[in-house]
Amino acid sequence: MNIDRMEFLSWMERIMDRLDMLSNHIDDLQKKRNSIDGEELLDNQDLLQMLKISNRSLQRYRSIGKLPYYTISGKLYYKLSDVHQFIRESFNHPTGK
Repeated sequence: MNIDRMEFLSWMERIMDRLDMLSNHIDDLQKKRNSIDGEELLDNQDLLQMLKISNRSLQRYRSIGKLPYYTISGKLYYKLSDVHQFIRESFNHPTGK
């Protein structure tokens, strides 16, 4: 099966157009992700999976003020930077003897 040069270039152009469309679609999806002030927001489920903790532990961290949260339309969200800060503060440094 032989394909002439013009047919090959036509197919390559169609493939490239399709890749451009997919790239634009991915960009649109990323813009729609939950964010505030350009910072990613995580919901309870995201955080439970990330930290591998129970729902009750997460509730306790909120209640004692260790983990700041935001309520948007009745749903709880956490800024990614706040989560990183919480992890840094919760990390137990080994004590030297």
